[in-house]
Amino acid sequence: MTSPNIAIIGSALSGNKGASAMLEAAVQTLSERLDNPSFTLLSMYPEEDAALNPYPNLKIVAANAKQLGVTINSLALAYRVLPFLRGVLRSRSEAIRALSEADVLLDQGGITFTDGREKFLLYNIASILPAINVRTPVFKCAQAVGPFRNPVNRWASRTFLPKVRTLVTRGRITHEYAEGLGLSNIVAGADYAFSLELAGTEATDVSSQIDLTFFEQDVVGVCPSVVLQKKVDARGGDYVSQMVAFIEYLRSEGKHVMLIPHSVRTGTEKTHNNDLPLCRDIHSRLRLGADLLFVDRELTSQQLRFLIGQCSLFVASRFHAMVSSLAMAVPTLVIGWSHKYREVLEMFELEDWAFGHDKLTLKYLTERFSELDSQRVEVKAKLDARLPSVKARSLMQADLISDIVQKTRGARA
Repeated sequence: MTSPNIAIIGSALSGNKGASAMLEAAVQTLSERLDNPSFTLLSMYPEEDAALNPYPNLKIVAANAKQLGVTINSLALAYRVLPFLRGVLRSRSEAIRALSEADVLLDQGGITFTDGREKFLLYNIASILPAINVRTPVFKCAQAVGPFRNPVNRWASRTFLPKVRTLVTRGRITHEYAEGLGLSNIVAGADYAFSLELAGTEATDVSSQIDLTFFEQDVVGVCPSVVLQKKVDARGGDYVSQMVAFIEYLRSEGKHVMLIPHSVRTGTEKTHNNDLPLCRDIHSRLRLGADLLFVDRELTSQQLRFLIGQCSLFVASRFHAMVSSLAMAVPTLVIGWSHKYREVLEMFELEDWAFGHDKLTLKYLTERFSELDSQRVEVKAKLDARLPSVKARSLMQADLISDIVQKTRGARA
């Protein structure tokens, strides 16, 4: 029998390093549990992902929004209703071949089928429908879904979410939304990125680019987000100016500051999944000094996690930057825009350290940071105490996926 085949969608190696962390965590954990598995990533950025791919058992297949929504979905529907064409479709389409030969499709979209994000709803459906049509089980890795009050989202969720084999909820709020929708295929878990292990070479890898003696002081990591910028600026705020003023406040208080983007696409100024242009704008308005470190390049998810772990405190707006800081037990203040932040912090009994972008003012931000600074010992103790159980909830997914793979292969034998 051939080796296990696993298809993945919704994550990437380039751009958002949270997506990279989820993808690499899956490759790491499933390679430990399955005999010589092969992985195929249906990629939004195939050239960029291929250039960054360090895994010999990971294949990159093009699946940008148009290819996925039109071509791949149309071919998958043809595969379902025209069985005599299946051989031709498999030979002509890498995506159809990967999906039809896969023992499971992992959907690693971080937040899907959610009110207020209806513009992404077609993509949410298109990501899982081809696998459903070729009869490959779909496993939705830990993610946020809901609420489902919008009629369009509620219809789509009731129609398509019951068709997936398993939906892992990423926290209490999502789980309650899913239960309220009547879903019975749900399992309570934690974000897959909590399972990501460092290689042990990160210090050596980054030391040629970054002076690690910077972290011999009390360092605060600051991770801005272009998603948050758009939300703040849309209500008449000035996110860049607020971040500049906050960083200068930290420096005036004797802190060293690391400005670090957690979502980077090299070689483009496009801001989708790319916080580097925003961070460059912020940095250009800051005074230079030995107390400021700007990480102005694309690093791997492990290297970013290592650097975040060197901080004494962290201020995050990117979701998976928050996950990395929590995974490294760094006391963290979160400025967010969705329930997805709070429900993860709840697992550590630290939900009070998150607030919405609607509350973001310089005064409020500095007040909350000062409170975190004064309570860092207590917050760190909670992180240390709860982290093992959160990691166990994350790793549980690998066992569930492995079980589905074995059952699929058994049924095909």
